[in-house]
Amino acid sequence: MKSLANFLENYFKYIVLGLLTVIFFRTCSLNSNDKKVNKRIDALKEEVASLKDTVATRNDLIIEGLKSEKRMIQSTDRKMLDVARQGAIDEEIKKLESK
Repeated sequence: MKSLANFLENYFKYIVLGLLTVIFFRTCSLNSNDKKVNKRIDALKEEVASLKDTVATRNDLIIEGLKSEKRMIQSTDRKMLDVARQGAIDEEIKKLESK
């Protein structure tokens, strides 16, 4: 215990100076990382701004869902039961497209 106390008493200034140096260089590297992160954030903001022009509305999603359901019905062999549903899908699509 005495040897540790003597070591700290003799080299305390050097230990503190070394830790301060490490902390100083660490903070310098953080600034460069912040710049990289800020560049990435700016790029993402531009992407989001470009996506605002291509936003799909709820009606568009419903129409596409109905169209895919119709394609699925047409690809199956159960034509007799599904003809009425295909007609109903066409009517719903026409109503939604007129909005």
